[in-house]
Amino acid sequence: REVAVLLLSGGTTGLPKLIPRTHDDYACNARLAAQACGFDADTRYLAALPVAHNFPLASPGALGVFSVGATLVLAPEPSPDTAFELIERERITHTALIPPLVLLWLEVAQWSDDDLSSLQWLQVGGARLKAEIAARIRPVLGCGLQQVYGMAEGLLCFTPLDDPQARVFDTQGLPLTADDEIRIVDADDQPVAPGTVGELLVRGPYTIRGYYNAAEQNQRAFTADGFYRSGDLVRRLPEGHLIVEGRSKDVINRGGEKIPVEEIENLLLGHPLIRDVALVALADDLLGERSCACVLAHGERPDLASINAWLRERGLAAYKLPDRLQVLREFPLTRLGKVNRKALAEQVLAL
Repeated sequence: REVAVLLLSGGTTGLPKLIPRTHDDYACNARLAAQACGFDADTRYLAALPVAHNFPLASPGALGVFSVGATLVLAPEPSPDTAFELIERERITHTALIPPLVLLWLEVAQWSDDDLSSLQWLQVGGARLKAEIAARIRPVLGCGLQQVYGMAEGLLCFTPLDDPQARVFDTQGLPLTADDEIRIVDADDQPVAPGTVGELLVRGPYTIRGYYNAAEQNQRAFTADGFYRSGDLVRRLPEGHLIVEGRSKDVINRGGEKIPVEEIENLLLGHPLIRDVALVALADDLLGERSCACVLAHGERPDLASINAWLRERGLAAYKLPDRLQVLREFPLTRLGKVNRKALAEQVLAL
């Protein structure tokens, strides 16, 4: 159980953490995920996404390819122009994308002359795929869809290859193994009624037992009996399929990249022109969500370009930069005096 690789968490509680994945974890991941996805020696997998991410690395990704002696093709970037040429030239059978790229591929494929006929399966994960987009994949790309849901901390779910269309379009699949233990609980850690939305807790053979050198965070992230608190709100169908409904933690899912609200707000509060700030998610057809920094100013109104330049100077990753800045006079509050983020997002959209 020696550590094979340290992954970086999405920082959903404000600070990224190191995720220790062992050789046993990834051997299990790769072998079983490859089976779930129908990989064999004839599989030709295009790694369109960066293989430093868990999805294209081991879900089943590159390691799944190696586990069955198949062929791995690395793409320098995931644009349709690059990927379609590789699919045609290398006779790719499988690849994996996040939802924003699916939308882009669907648009370009309608006028592209590239031959995509070798492509058998498109795996989609990283964020929830809208059913209406899922329904376009086979007619436009000519391949089947397999939904993938999981986390760098462990649990993986896949829609079975023989699932009926409705299950593939509307759910995020079944846990990879029978040994994946699932709890769906309310705010008091009590099990919810079957089919009811609650937070997903998970424990299993390839789910981590704790973050690296992070005792304080581990107390919050794991139950006393070792279940990982995913922060995802899900419901479970009688057949066992999970449907992801959202997040219980304050995080914005921008094209599959998780933006921790607390981290960005804490940085912005240090800006001399900002008196208070609330980062909210705005729905976006391409990325799923975009971020809007709503601020109360000290006097002079800040602008988005200068704010983002200031954040970059402090080392903030480019994908975490606010997409929009809205200066307001006040924030809508709940009865308890907390910022009403839902009302705030609605207010911004109405402007």
